[in-house]
Amino acid sequence: MATGNHSAVSEFILLGLTDNPELQVILFGVFLVVYLVSVMSNLGLIALIQISPQLHTPMYFFLSHMAFVDFCYTSSVTPNMLVNFLCEVKSITFFACAVQVCCFITFVVCEVCVLSIMAYDCYVAICNPLLHVILMSRKLCVQMIAGTYIYGFTVGLVQTVVTFHLSFCDSNVLNHFYCDDVPLIVLACSDTRVKELMLLIIAGFNSIWSLAIVLISYTFILCAILRIHSAEGQQKAFSTCASHLTSISIFYGTGIFMYLQPKSRHSLNTDKFASVFYVVVIPMLNPVIYSLRNQEVKNAISKVVGKLYMVVKSCKDH
Repeated sequence: MATGNHSAVSEFILLGLTDNPELQVILFGVFLVVYLVSVMSNLGLIALIQISPQLHTPMYFFLSHMAFVDFCYTSSVTPNMLVNFLCEVKSITFFACAVQVCCFITFVVCEVCVLSIMAYDCYVAICNPLLHVILMSRKLCVQMIAGTYIYGFTVGLVQTVVTFHLSFCDSNVLNHFYCDDVPLIVLACSDTRVKELMLLIIAGFNSIWSLAIVLISYTFILCAILRIHSAEGQQKAFSTCASHLTSISIFYGTGIFMYLQPKSRHSLNTDKFASVFYVVVIPMLNPVIYSLRNQEVKNAISKVVGKLYMVVKSCKDH
């Protein structure tokens, strides 16, 4: 067991997804396209919500922050992963690794919180439509989002500090494509029981309370939908809920698969490919799942495109 924590390792070597040079080039192209689509769709959604008065409601306020969180947590990992596809030695400094771990955990926890808040907001909108504006006031929405970022950063910072106070003395080769808690724990040569217990408790706690809010909210939503006499109204409500539940299922399912498995069943190679979906694909899918199937967003896009067309046409006429 090493006596020092920080002096033994100054950088980590990331094994990445594959050591096949030809496959790395292909993956670079694929993930670059996916990342660019993710960035443009999430930032575009934020801009659309900001410039469209009809989208200035609690639902779209939370949706804009979810898009921001998606952009942040994929950007904390993907650019470095893309660079490493083109590098022979895939290294990351000790400090940069710690920053990446902190950022990733922070924004993933924020995503969990925002998903839960959106489920509650959906419950209020469907079950108490006349009181929605009063119950979900602008002040309360801002306070909930502020609390989300504060809580997420606190969890990320605490987890990161504990992780990087472990000793890394035998090897600095990390079996992953980014710095993550689980492979770092495997790499540590000091006692990791406290860290493993902390990881299990915090991840389990966040999963349980957030899923409880989601399940309770949707139980009441389902009851309210079944009381709607209009078939068209039921279909519209079910369509909205299905999109939300799809995104929640993908996010929580992947997260639980990655972090809440018993250590004896953990396969880092399996986790790596699950992480690709979690880190790269989900942030690209969320704008589609949550907004592009939403008629209000489609109408807002049509108005913006129409205005841009009129501006371009006016410029050409002059």
